[in-house]
This record gives sequence, C-alpha cells and structure tokens, in this order.
Amino acid sequence: MAHGPRQGVEVRGAVPADAADIARLIGQLGYPIPPQDAADRLAMVMRDGQGSLLVAADYGPVVGVIALHWCPMLQEARPVARITTLVVDEQERGRGIGRILLKAGAQAARQAGCDTLELTSGLRRKEAHDFYRAQGFADTSLRFSRPLRRNKAAAQEE
Repeated sequence: MAHGPRQGVEVRGAVPADAADIARLIGQLGYPIPPQDAADRLAMVMRDGQGSLLVAADYGPVVGVIALHWCPMLQEARPVARITTLVVDEQERGRGIGRILLKAGAQAARQAGCDTLELTSGLRRKEAHDFYRAQGFADTSLRFSRPLRRNKAAAQEE
C-alpha cells in the first residue's frame, strides 16, 4: 500500500452497498440524488458491462469514485474510455486519491482495449481543470449538449 497521505486507501470495484456513499459524493458535485436512486443507477451501470466503476475506500468509507464507459467510435480504431464521473470527497482532496483513481481507471481502460482516456468537465470547475491538466489531459474540444425532453416546469408554463 502507498505511504504518506494515501496510506489506507484501497481501490476496488463498486458494490451495491456503496450506493449511499456514491450518492453523497455525487451530491458534492451539485447533483443531489437519493441513495435509492443511486443504488438503481449503480446497478444499471454495473449490468451494462461496457465500462468500469471503481471506488476508493479509506479504511472502510468510500471517499472517491470513478466511472468509465468504453465507447466505440467510427473515427477511432479502438474504443475510447470516457470518464463519466470522477469525484473525491471534499474533505479528502489533496491526498492523491484522484490520481489513484485515474491510474486505476486508466489500467482498466487499457485492459478493455482502449487507447484513449477522455473526460468532460463543467466550465465552472476551474480547480478540476487544473487537476486534469496536471495529470496529462489536454483541452481538445468543446462539449455541447441539449435536453431531449422538456422538463415538467417548462411544459406546465405552455
């Protein structure tokens, strides 16, 4: 096991019992979800089989999570590993846990046959951008998105 500030941190595959901790972590990103919804989503991602869901546990409690999805791309000969979630508990940041999760995620992606690791990050997350750049990620594109369904509040106004 690593020494120094990372001592005691283990990375392992997520299990259903991690749902409440994962919900708490995702809530720290500004996406509050009830633990039962997190459990349902965790089960869905685990069933998919086209990615990896890893957690960092510090002597028991989950303090970080990384979710990756393997994406076949027409323009790429091999699948791309897309990080869809990466979060470390606010109280645990700066201990190297994010780097540990990225390293484990990259290893899982290589084992799945991926050649590229990519992620997107909200424009307001400047500290996260600095972290990603320090880990070797480069700014390569802009991401655009739009909802496919009207939200209920907008539909009621019409």
